[in-house]
Amino acid sequence: MSARDAKTRFGELMDTMQREPVLLTKNNRPVGIVISIEDAADTLIPEMFMEKEPGYDEWFQAKVGNTLENLQSGKTKTSEHNQVMERVWQRFFEKNKPVSV
Repeated sequence: MSARDAKTRFGELMDTMQREPVLLTKNNRPVGIVISIEDAADTLIPEMFMEKEPGYDEWFQAKVGNTLENLQSGKTKTSEHNQVMERVWQRFFEKNKPVSV
């Protein structure tokens, strides 16, 4: 969906993004993605906007610590950034088709 379409058809954008992520373009170039809170739940995005519950920082530090231990023990593998981004974009484009006008 173009930025212009998003502006003029905001209600449709809101409906669509609740079903699936929407890729926004400007001059036919990707400039952003609009996702629902539900889709964002598994990311760090909600942390930027929501108040943290008591004990959150301790939980987060423990989670990071466990991940580091798993990396050091070989239980968890790492991937190159470009490989991860390639997989993310591939999944995104498989799940999302441009919104028809």
